[in-house]
Amino acid sequence: MELTLPRLRFPRPLEQGDRIGVTAPSSGVQPEMQARFEVAVRSLRDRGYEVVLGACLGTDGVVSAPKEQRAAELTAMLADPSIRAVVPPWGGELAIDVLDRIGWAELADAEPTWLVGYSDMTTVLLPVTLRLGWATLHGANLMDSPYAAPDGLLHWTEVASGPGPFTQSSPGRYRSTGWDDYVGDPGVDTLRLDAPGTWRVVGDEPVDVTGRLVGGCIDVLGPVAATPYGDVRSFGRQHAAEGLVVYLEACEDSAYSIARVLHSMRYAGWFEHANAVLVGRTSAPDARDLTQTGAVVDALGDLGVPLVLDVECGHVAPYLPLVNGALARVVVDGDRREITQMLA
Repeated sequence: MELTLPRLRFPRPLEQGDRIGVTAPSSGVQPEMQARFEVAVRSLRDRGYEVVLGACLGTDGVVSAPKEQRAAELTAMLADPSIRAVVPPWGGELAIDVLDRIGWAELADAEPTWLVGYSDMTTVLLPVTLRLGWATLHGANLMDSPYAAPDGLLHWTEVASGPGPFTQSSPGRYRSTGWDDYVGDPGVDTLRLDAPGTWRVVGDEPVDVTGRLVGGCIDVLGPVAATPYGDVRSFGRQHAAEGLVVYLEACEDSAYSIARVLHSMRYAGWFEHANAVLVGRTSAPDARDLTQTGAVVDALGDLGVPLVLDVECGHVAPYLPLVNGALARVVVDGDRREITQMLA
């Protein structure tokens, strides 16, 4: 059954002096990561924000606290008019278990607050946009916040700080060596981009399209794609006049799994109003006879819309902040690789 979605609303631009809440709706901070956590908190304070720490942060297991406590703290921070943004330490594995515990009715009457994150947090970001109509910010977690944005990209706090237009372009380089050592070097704030690479278009045709942004991590959105928490079909129909730019990225699932989930998303109507699909660069494994690119082409290659690959919107650094609900223009032509977002 198609849902009636609320109108799209954008949180007030983030300003210096605003309060940013930190809670972990999924995984918390292990003791050995405490030093990096403190560096990350300090980096936001150094940018002029007041940081409010929640109780759901520590963990000895897969989640930071019981799901009821995690959902209640997230709801309270999002409903608190003095908190202008909420960001988790990082993603995790089981954010899906808070979805039926979040106070959706309470938040429906609240002023929109920026909810920031990626990876497992997209399990929460997407429903907040679809069910509440709040724009949400995909692209970085708290632990990524100390990094300076490389040339061409913006820090997430910059994107949350105004209506735009914000134009970002591919730096043309990425990190091929996995994660930095937060234990040995908790203060690292420069992304080491050691490999050349930029956006590719399936079919190599120029691209110039617009649409409302929506998307996230395939691995965790697949399980909610055909539920009321992932009703992108209704969101697309709501914004049919503008169309959608759907962005997706694979974290660690195999090419077989990614192909199956993309087909499932297609059956659930995710691409009915897509004007383009952006696919993040990934280090997820290929299969013996199917690459990650092949998985995308198998599921989406006959949609009749541009498929733009190796966009900086996933688990491979650097990180391109994208706003669910923003009106975006994507251009890939010659040496031009850019996306412009308007928060309106």
